Amino acid sequence: MGFGMWFGWVFWILLVAGVISLVVFGVRRGSHGCGHDHAHERSARDILDERYARGEINRDQYEQMKRDISG
Repeated sequence: MGFGMWFGWVFWILLVAGVISLVVFGVRRGSHGCGHDHAHERSARDILDERYARGEINRDQYEQMKRDISG
């Protein structure tokens, strides 16, 4: 009978921990997809600057694309 009582407590603790973990996971996952975090958004100019810095485009392409996105 002693083992059965301990097993019951362990079962309930694991169950509660599992439910809490699922709730935390759901909240974290949901918060990344719904709202827009403007601090992490990159502008077209930022992306262009990064591509030029990495060497993906040459100076002429960079200048042309910069004029294109400036309007």
